[in-house]
Amino acid sequence: MSKFKVLTLATTIVGALGVFSMANAATEIKAAFNQSDKHPQYTALNDFGKKFAEATDGRYKLNIFPNELLGDQRASLELVQNSAIQMAIVANPLVENYSADFGIISLPYIYSGYDHQQKVFTSGVLDNLFKQTTPMGFEVLAAYTGGARSMYTKEGPINTIADMKGVKTRVMQSDTMIKTLSCMGGQGVPMGQGEVYSAIQQGVLDGAENSEITYYDLKQYEVAPFYSATRHLMVPDLVIVSTDFINSMSEQDRATFRRLAKESTAAEFDLWKSQIKVSKEAAQSKGAKFNEVDITQFQKACTPLQQELIKTAAQKELYNKVIALR
Repeated sequence: MSKFKVLTLATTIVGALGVFSMANAATEIKAAFNQSDKHPQYTALNDFGKKFAEATDGRYKLNIFPNELLGDQRASLELVQNSAIQMAIVANPLVENYSADFGIISLPYIYSGYDHQQKVFTSGVLDNLFKQTTPMGFEVLAAYTGGARSMYTKEGPINTIADMKGVKTRVMQSDTMIKTLSCMGGQGVPMGQGEVYSAIQQGVLDGAENSEITYYDLKQYEVAPFYSATRHLMVPDLVIVSTDFINSMSEQDRATFRRLAKESTAAEFDLWKSQIKVSKEAAQSKGAKFNEVDITQFQKACTPLQQELIKTAAQKELYNKVIALR
């Protein structure tokens, strides 16, 4: 073999090893997610990961673990807080346990609809709120819509407050959500998402409340076929990151990471809104029955709760900023 061929071969091998080494050198970002890989939030977060990898020349790689593979949302938040994993998407009510101010953006009937909520999430009015958790080991990067939450039940549709009497409904582990179900006339039962299907099936629960997308995605129409559009809550889901992890980045990477996370909010809203009709029609094809509800009675019944939950001047100021964007 000629010296030229040997040199060429050596160069090719070294180059290949260099690429292999660079690929292996990528820092893995483990992200916990409680829904499936078909969910709009998964798609938005995955797209964010690809853009961040590209922006950092492959030095970072996002790996999302869907379907509660790393535990439920409460466990995922604690894993991020303790730096066992780097990221997660968690429901806003769980973060309320660290700062009560987050409860303002989960108040019943605070948003007039998706356009209003998206404006709130992308306007910058929540920036100071999101900084509050940094001393607690995690940072809130962005807010995603979790959709308009409505009631779905096993025995029959919900149309009035009277229909809610005695209805045991799964809610997230949140005082605000328990109180919301109470002001609507029902009974909120805190429970992890993974237990809901069997709890309804076995009669422990009479139903649950969530978006059309989650309702279909988790096949809960099989045990609770009546979906009633109360739209009582539009609870944000928060993209969080370990403080230790984000502080380990270079200043430039950290700025890129935060920017791309914020930009992913608009994409997530678009994905969500386009998926609602698909999920609703798919659930109907499986036997689910959807009904519209006159929500005025529920709005009036929950107004005192809104005022009860606004306890400080800072919370009142945040509430006014959110309402002003309607």
